[in-house]
Amino acid sequence: MESLDDRVQDAGVVAFDFDGTLTTHDSYTAFLKWRAGPLGYALGLVKLAPAALAYLGHRNRGRIKAAATRVFLAGVTRERLETDARAFAELMAPRMLRPDAVRTWRRWSQRNAKLVIVTASPEIIVAPFARGLGADMLIGTELSFDARDRVTGAFATPNCRGSEKVRRLQAVFGEEVRLRAAYGDTSGDTEMLAIAEEPGYRVFQEKP
Repeated sequence: MESLDDRVQDAGVVAFDFDGTLTTHDSYTAFLKWRAGPLGYALGLVKLAPAALAYLGHRNRGRIKAAATRVFLAGVTRERLETDARAFAELMAPRMLRPDAVRTWRRWSQRNAKLVIVTASPEIIVAPFARGLGADMLIGTELSFDARDRVTGAFATPNCRGSEKVRRLQAVFGEEVRLRAAYGDTSGDTEMLAIAEEPGYRVFQEKP
């Protein structure tokens, strides 16, 4: 059987950030807004106001994201969330995915690269997009679920941003992993781009 290491060496691993790179804007915020509806989203933002004010001091994106998860999703079952995520992706993929990013994705696919999405957004929300693109792997932030399989509002993993992206890639491909190419659009992608032979920073600009 062909080993994972052999496949990496032969084809190369290409990593794409998701929000702002493959898409035009943040998918998690868009999902929460879509799911809650205009009134529910407005009420949720009111509840989120203390956490938003605290963010101005600590600037920890993981903390504000966890707070938003608690406000908008706490108590939702995994099954319900997966169903909603599929519906959201079916509706929004044509409106959110950058055409030039998708073309580059497909070119790498034709070269038999191993295509990985590495994102700070929750895996469960991005998963339907990843399946639609034909991703070989999705690495993202994992939500925590309780014994009844309901969202707790916490994360099961660290926020997948910055050095955490590299750490997660190393956990899969080994400590010495080198990416054939990587694409990102914020400072949260800097470390991932640094381990790529072909780093692409904000190279995708097209809108659907």
